[in-house]
Amino acid sequence: MSVLAAIRPDEWNFPLFFHVLGAMALVGTLVLAGTGLAGVARGDGAPSLRLAYRSLLIGALPAWIVMRAAAQWIADEEGLADEPPQWVDIGFMTSEPTFLLIVVATVLAGIGARRAARDRGGRTAGRIAAVLIAISLLAYVVAIWAMTAKPT
Repeated sequence: MSVLAAIRPDEWNFPLFFHVLGAMALVGTLVLAGTGLAGVARGDGAPSLRLAYRSLLIGALPAWIVMRAAAQWIADEEGLADEPPQWVDIGFMTSEPTFLLIVVATVLAGIGARRAARDRGGRTAGRIAAVLIAISLLAYVVAIWAMTAKPT
């Protein structure tokens, strides 16, 4: 017999809402930053780098903190912190390393924006940041798949 739907207690809704909200904001700001960094390859130096830097600093880093804190909160509420299932492990394994990638991309985008504003280039830093953001987005696609499909 298979279960079509599971009913969860109402006290899990609040942390789950913040986890999903943080994850959606994180992916959205990473797409915005990636779009801005793609403009660097087209030659839109300073404005694109400034957009990417600000979206990473003001959007992605706080969204990551909200997503990760709410993920730990919901895992504790559901009792998954001690022996997490595979889909929770996938989420934790993608969130931790990508935080470092996002921090490095933020620093590189900031350096690139500052250099581009002074007419000293900054394109290389922007391109490296774009690669780091692309890697992070790919990892989050895997995490989104794991959270929705819940492989065993």
